[in-house]
Order: sequence, then structure tokens, then C-alpha cells
Amino acid sequence: MTSLILVRKHASETETVMIQRSVFPEMGHMSKKRNAGHGFSSRRHFAPEPEPPIPAARQPSDNFYWTLLPEAPRLDMFSKATVKSLLLPGGLLLAAVVLLQTGLLTLTVPGLMFVFYGAVTAGLLLAWRFHSSRVFFALLLLLLAQEATTVFSAGRLPLTGSARSALEAVALLVPLNFVLLSLLRERGFAFPNTGPLFLLWLVQATAVFAICRALPITAALPAHGSHHAAASLASSLPLPNYILWIFAAAGVTLLVRFLLLRKPVESALLWSLLAFFLAAHFGGQERFALAYNATAALILALSIIETSYLLAYHDELTTLPSRRALNDALLSLQAPYSIAMVDIDHFKQFNDQHGHDTGDQVLRLVAAKLARVTGGGQAYRCGGEEFTILFAGKTTDEVVEHLEQLRRAIEAARFRPRGIDRRQTSRGPDRRTVRQRGRARAGQAVRRLAQVDGPAALSVTVSIGVAAWTQDKPDPNQIMDAADKALYRAKGNGRNRVQTASAPRRRARVKTAGIA
Repeated sequence: MTSLILVRKHASETETVMIQRSVFPEMGHMSKKRNAGHGFSSRRHFAPEPEPPIPAARQPSDNFYWTLLPEAPRLDMFSKATVKSLLLPGGLLLAAVVLLQTGLLTLTVPGLMFVFYGAVTAGLLLAWRFHSSRVFFALLLLLLAQEATTVFSAGRLPLTGSARSALEAVALLVPLNFVLLSLLRERGFAFPNTGPLFLLWLVQATAVFAICRALPITAALPAHGSHHAAASLASSLPLPNYILWIFAAAGVTLLVRFLLLRKPVESALLWSLLAFFLAAHFGGQERFALAYNATAALILALSIIETSYLLAYHDELTTLPSRRALNDALLSLQAPYSIAMVDIDHFKQFNDQHGHDTGDQVLRLVAAKLARVTGGGQAYRCGGEEFTILFAGKTTDEVVEHLEQLRRAIEAARFRPRGIDRRQTSRGPDRRTVRQRGRARAGQAVRRLAQVDGPAALSVTVSIGVAAWTQDKPDPNQIMDAADKALYRAKGNGRNRVQTASAPRRRARVKTAGIA
């Protein structure tokens, strides 16, 4: 998640303005075919409670999303999920290093060639099937680099002359191209998007071939101790310092990109670049170079599988685990445990008055708070404005205080809507003019954040129902139903509260079916 923090003075307090984007920028927009319930049908209808009216939507002034929070949320770079996603591909590379350096890897050069070309082929097919053009071009780049060094070396050791030049050329181009792939957005395999990359790769391959073809195949070695010099060059090839600096700069760039986006492809680009660096360093040993290049190809191929898993088990909009992940977690629950059901109050009213873009902001805001719930809870998005939190090994009394802290944190959060929803703007000739003027005055919009006056910030509240495992109700589905009923009572008793399933029931006066 990329963020820009701006601070402005408002009377006697300081408000922090956070401009947020989704962790999945290329997949953050939801389908336009949604109903009034923001894409999911709600199972409950609750009685409306008299509350202060929500301020009307802002008039068009800028094209920014921003969220006002009491405190700027700390970028959780070293969370368990982040460390796992970063170190998992590194474990594969570490295993390759150990196997090679200890002599446990007994595969010959033909066997390693089969592994390399098999990994590249499988990765290219997976990338094509799952529309991952960045991984596709990264694998194609590794294939071209391996072929360049193989063609010009022709099995001769040590690598000198044109073979040495080919190795240094690919060592220079690969890190630069990896950074380029990291900075590009995923756009599939449409020709207008992939055509320039194909052309760039073709120009680079042609230039390397032409330059290396013009050089002599071999270079003279020192006469004195030539056998010792050949053995030294064959064991490792020290790359020029400027190439080492390029590798270091590219590695830092890819690491920063991963910490900001935390996506499997960014991690795979980082570790495959490190594996390719080792392959270039041991370019004088064909067996070592092939093993490290095969490791780089495997890391890129596995990133496609990891990305598919995230898309299947995580919600695209909020990045929380989805209903499928919740169903799997329920199967492995061991008593005792507690389940909390969370529902955003008056969510449909936000959609009706401010549009679906504001609704998306509300969902992201609440999901960010739910992801940081204390007490060992794990939040899931069930659908629409409904969320579930699992507390493994905890009773109701142990989790109520943590849920109260969560409810207060969401209530204290403030945000400003975007203004006019794209789907609320008429499609007449003036619509494009309004949007173009908004983009042209982007700098003025940022400067207006430093002004004191402005429309009132909006806030949301949640109602929470919680139930715990009992011997009478050992099935997790029964606990979820009990928590759902407790949530219903929290809605009926005024919303913005935590209700336990064991609490005494109060008779709520229900007028008519209203907004949840």
C-alpha cells in the first residue's frame, strides 16, 4: 500500500491526511454490476435509529482519495505475512546454495539444463495462462541471458574474449530490465502493452550479439602460471565494479517495491535477481551457473502460484482473507474459541448519499482497523459490509475488551469522501471537462489541505456480536449463528456497541425494516 502523508493545523489540533491506494492497484476496482448493497445482498434488515444526518457529498474540488485518521497508521513492514512472503523464495535460493557448495547436488550439466529449460517452459505457460506478463518477460530475459553466455562460451573455460563480454553485457542488462518490469503495471498480453517490451528485448539481444560477434573468441592469458590463472577464472568471475553497483541499486529498488506493495511478484523479482547474480559470479562453472539460473526460473514460476492463491483466498478490495479462507479456518478450530461478527452501521446510507467510491473507502478504512485487532484475532471479509473475527483459544470474557478497543478505534477514525462518484456523474460533454479541470488543479487541491476551512469529516461505526464455544454448541456454524444473533441485538439496541451472546436480552422496539 503506497501512502502520502500530509499534515495540516486545524484550530488547536493536528490532523493527519492519508492518501491511500489499494494493495492490488491493478485489481482494486469492483465490478460495475452491483446492487444497492454494494455488490452483496445483506441477510438482515434492522430497524432505523435516529442519528444525526450524514453531511452531503462534497462538491467537485479535486480528484484525490484521502482519509483523515487521528494517527498516521504505521506501515507494518515486518509483519508475519510480510516476512513470510519475503523469505519464502529466499529459502529456495538458500537450499540451492547449500546443495551446490556442499556437493550434495549430484546432477550433471545435462540434468541441470533439463531442470532450467523445464522451469522456464512451465513458468512461461503459467504466466501466459494467468495473464502475468511481467513474470513472462522476466523468464524470457533469463532464457536470453543463458543462451547468450552458452553460445559465445561454447563450452570453453575460462570465459574470455567474446564470452566474457557476453557475460558482462547480460549482467548489466538483466538488473536494469528487472527494475523496469517491477515499475510497470500488470496489463496482460494485449499487443499495445507487450509490443514495446518485445521490441526492447529484441534490440538488446541484437546489440549483444553484434558486439560480442565482433570480438575475438578467446583472449590471451598470462604466460606465467597460466594454468593457475585459468583455474582461478573458472571458479569465479569477478564482475566490474560498476556492474556490482548496478546490482546493488537494483536490489534495493526491488526491496523497496516489495515493502510498499507486498506482492509475490515483487519478492520473486528480488530473489531471482540475486540468484542470477550468483549465476553471473560463477559463470566460469557451467554447472553452478545453470543451477542458479534454474533456481531463478523456479522462483518466478512459483510466484504465479502464490499470486493465484492470494487472489483466491484474499479479498481484492480490502486485502483481508476472504470467505473461502474463513471456511478453511473454521475446519481447523480447536476449542475453546470465540467468533465475532462485525457489521458497518448505515453502510447503505453512505452508498446512497456519497456513491460507491466512498463505500470502497469505508470498507478499506474498517478493514485496516480490523487487520490490527488485538487479542490474537484474525479478521475475514464475509461479503458486503460484514466481517468475521476468529479468536482461537479465547473465551468471550477474554476478547470483549479487545473488541471494545476495535470499536472505539473505528469510531474515532475520520475520512473525507472523494467528492463526486464517477458513477454519479452524468456522461454528457461536461463530464470530461470537469475531470480534466480536476486533474489540472491537482496542485491547488493539495494546497487546500493546509487551509482551516473545509467540509466536515465523516465517520463510521460498527456493531459487533460475539459468541464463544460451548459444549452445547460444538459446531462453529452454531457459534457463528449465535454471534449473528448477538449482532442483531446490538443493532436493535442502538448500534455502535459490542453485544455478547450470553448477555441478557433487551426488548428492542422495531419500527420498520431499514438501513443496516
